[in-house]
Amino acid sequence: MTATSASADLALPRNPKHGSMSRDRAWALRWSYVFLILFVIFFLLPPVYMLITSLKTSQEISAATNPWWVFRPTLDNYIELLSSPMYLTFFRNSALVSVFVVIITMLIAIPAAFALSRMKFWGSATLATGVFLTYLIPDTLLFLPLFKMFAIFNELTGIQLINKWYVLLIVYPTLTVPFCTWIMIGYFASIPKELDEAALIDGASYFQTLTKIFVPVALPGIIAATIFAFTVSWAQFLYPLAFTTSTDQLVLPVGIITTLIKGDVFNWGQIMTGALLGAAPPLIIYAFLMDYYIAGLTAGATKG
Repeated sequence: MTATSASADLALPRNPKHGSMSRDRAWALRWSYVFLILFVIFFLLPPVYMLITSLKTSQEISAATNPWWVFRPTLDNYIELLSSPMYLTFFRNSALVSVFVVIITMLIAIPAAFALSRMKFWGSATLATGVFLTYLIPDTLLFLPLFKMFAIFNELTGIQLINKWYVLLIVYPTLTVPFCTWIMIGYFASIPKELDEAALIDGASYFQTLTKIFVPVALPGIIAATIFAFTVSWAQFLYPLAFTTSTDQLVLPVGIITTLIKGDVFNWGQIMTGALLGAAPPLIIYAFLMDYYIAGLTAGATKG
């Protein structure tokens, strides 16, 4: 019986699909690694070059030597920037603007998303789509009418908003609120309706339902929206370039460019150092909260 069954098994034809699937999987893995390596090279080479340049003196940067090697590493660029009151002012302005914009954005986006996703009313779906479409309008088109509006406001009231760092608290939410609202709409829509229905039956108001049920449950989505708002506020370049000019009112991205480039002289060592130091806060935030960010962005994808 055993010999007969073994010979019968040997006589059975093998499934050709199994070998084909193994070969396809092997080729897919190889191509995945190829594209992953290209991705790493493409995105990591610029910051690596910035780090190498920040450790060089101006003489070594201008010398005809290997640009990918530091012959005499130094921390002078870091020491000069971190001890410069002007750079610290840029950093402080960026921090203040980013924190306040995040607060303003969340105070607007969370209630708006809750209303559009849960408090169904006529035109709510169209309005939700319109909110997201406003984010797609490029800031290169928006800053001109905004500038004109602030000029008219100054003529009517005598209050000067242009060339004040807090003017950015008004213009940045035009970029952050629409997208953060869209993120929160998707996350709120993925929460079972039984939760808010039970809360309303128990006598809770819409505000209590939002603060005591939706906000704790939707914390990953709120963190994702917060990270996005902070990143946009921290890295924005066009708006502060257009609306602020005085050195003490500049934020980090514009301050680095306008003060470290004098005519046709580029202080590359300090420019790269300032860019690396400026990229540190968002990098640290993403390093610790990346899982929440991904969960918040993909929450609405699995809504059934």
